Amino acid sequence: MKKIAILLAAAMIVLTGCKKNQEKESIIGRPAVTVQNGRFTPELMWQLGKMGEYALSPDGSTIAYTTTFYDMAQNKGNAEIYLIPTSGAVEAMRLTNTSQNEFNPVWLNATTLLFARGNDIVSIDIDTKAEKVLATVESGLEGFKVSPDGNQILYISDLPVRRPDDINKLYAGLDQTTGRINEDLMYRHWDSWVDEYPHIFLAPLSKSSVDLGNAVDIIGNNAYECPMRPWGGVEQFNFSPDGKRIAYTCRKKTGKEYSLSTNSDIYVYTIATGQTDNISEGIMGYDQNPVFSHSGTLLAWESMEHDGYESDKLRLMVYDFATGSRTDYTEAFDYGVSSIAWSDDDAQLLAAVMYRGTNEIFAFDVASKSIRQVTKGCHDINGFILSGNNIYANEVSMQHPSEIFHYTLADTNQVGTQLTNINTETLSLVRMGRTEEHWIPTPDGKEMLVWLIYPYDYDSTKTYPALLFCEGGPQSMVSQFWSTRWNFEVMSGAGYFVIAPNRRGCPGFGTAWCEEISGDYGGLCMKDYMTATDYFAANMPQIDANRIGACGASFGAYSIYWLAGHNENHRFKAFLAHNGMFNFEQQCLETEEYWFTNWDLGGPYWEKNAKTAHSYANSPHLFVDRWNTPICVVHSEFDFRIVASQGMAAYNAAKLRGLEARYLYFPDETHWVLRPQNSLLWHRNFIDWFDKYLKPVEN
Repeated sequence: MKKIAILLAAAMIVLTGCKKNQEKESIIGRPAVTVQNGRFTPELMWQLGKMGEYALSPDGSTIAYTTTFYDMAQNKGNAEIYLIPTSGAVEAMRLTNTSQNEFNPVWLNATTLLFARGNDIVSIDIDTKAEKVLATVESGLEGFKVSPDGNQILYISDLPVRRPDDINKLYAGLDQTTGRINEDLMYRHWDSWVDEYPHIFLAPLSKSSVDLGNAVDIIGNNAYECPMRPWGGVEQFNFSPDGKRIAYTCRKKTGKEYSLSTNSDIYVYTIATGQTDNISEGIMGYDQNPVFSHSGTLLAWESMEHDGYESDKLRLMVYDFATGSRTDYTEAFDYGVSSIAWSDDDAQLLAAVMYRGTNEIFAFDVASKSIRQVTKGCHDINGFILSGNNIYANEVSMQHPSEIFHYTLADTNQVGTQLTNINTETLSLVRMGRTEEHWIPTPDGKEMLVWLIYPYDYDSTKTYPALLFCEGGPQSMVSQFWSTRWNFEVMSGAGYFVIAPNRRGCPGFGTAWCEEISGDYGGLCMKDYMTATDYFAANMPQIDANRIGACGASFGAYSIYWLAGHNENHRFKAFLAHNGMFNFEQQCLETEEYWFTNWDLGGPYWEKNAKTAHSYANSPHLFVDRWNTPICVVHSEFDFRIVASQGMAAYNAAKLRGLEARYLYFPDETHWVLRPQNSLLWHRNFIDWFDKYLKPVEN
């Protein structure tokens, strides 16, 4: 139920259809944009370009990046590759121009760029734009990396799940059956049936071709995932600087064992001998995303301590090949890391850190273990490239989608320089609602960060309705994110204040704050929501306390269902819940990653202990008799984390209670809403629902 973060990668997978050959269609480019009265609307949001992956040329002079523009009539997007000098002095140049999607740019040398298009690995000369297909991976291509010497390539492709012979024989002569037979757990994951699993393959690379005939599956004859589903990509494996070893992430488990554990490891594969060594053995949580030092003598990765806890602190772990020792560089640092990079001299490690409401870059000194903050601002840095003294960061905020910003390694608490301008011109026409950072007291004597987003047309002499935003996760920070589902500027453009608390369970505020939610879903985190709502209702006269609604997805939608059963004083006048948990006993047996239930709820409901008793007693369905407020329920068929029956049950309960209620169902969406027309319907419904109950009727 994590926000993923993440979400851009998932959207690209669904919208680009990169594993299937596509027929030629009209090329989607930058649309003509009209902004009316400075309002940011859902329609305008889908007219913006979305930056994807990016890569720095070997000489450091040029950045290649992908940008996707969308066509609402075609209900799809199209990604193309652009080039921009790192000086940012000129407008970006469009390198590709096709109806298919280009992704995964990788520089082979200063004038040659490799990328993926469908199942093809393509080479392009950036001066002449001449292309050559180096290979077609018939089983599907999800991404690749090139060795430092340019002579080898690692690519991701899928292998089919093999049914046991005693099951396979039942399908004899039934080539049109749609029946699915399973005898183990983990037969579905997040949004997909598990019919295949990814492996990484090593193949020789030349200027003219990739030798797929001599490709080696370095995972071997095992049904293990590398990279790990559903979030993993090319960041989960790397070549050593000399090209002789490969470090990769893998959770070597299947079926029931996989569904009960988060224990992945870092493996080092020696190319010459085929020997594989587990260098994180004994660490019981997620170990992922290994990065070799430039000397090749050290390996850094992100490491969690506890098995079954997906939101444990991501520690910065370093392995010394000479001594076999492991060092935790975040032992005295109460925040997690991601996107690790080594400085050229291996004296520093840089990482993105969720830090008190924003994602920032921090530098860790290898010798002294001292830590300093490199960037600081009202933004999220969702990844970066370090080259010499230069840092090229993927940066977003609540007021702008991804752009590339420049920092330097010597910076301390700096705001970067914007290099790309994918949406700058369009957004200059928009009156964004300003964002304020508020630290408010909680009843137990702590402080909580709450973002307050103003209506786009704010006038201090008027009053406005407000929406409480309930975060998903449940362990997910309300940061300076940009999203095409929960977009605060769309809410602002519709004339609402947005109250967005970092309640108990949000990372970025220390491990204790984050851990206070596990086993206590109906406790402090719910009080935090009420505290934030009451604080602004009392202290912000421009917020009409009689026109406050609440919304959220995933754990945020659970929060809506719970608040609906504890709304005796009518603090909230309307609710909207998207893909949320309604019945915990139902959820316990309908989800797929069972370690989540074990950790956060204490186990299945039949295990009688204090934690499970408390957890299941806070299931929202137990409080339906108290529901007294209009509610809109949204759910999707291909959400296998929280299945659609949860939303149906909640909606049916509301109608049986005689409440005003609405149900929006997507038969082709997942835990998110990714297709452009579905998203536009989602947003129109969102605004219409809250306008109906929170805005006065205009004569």
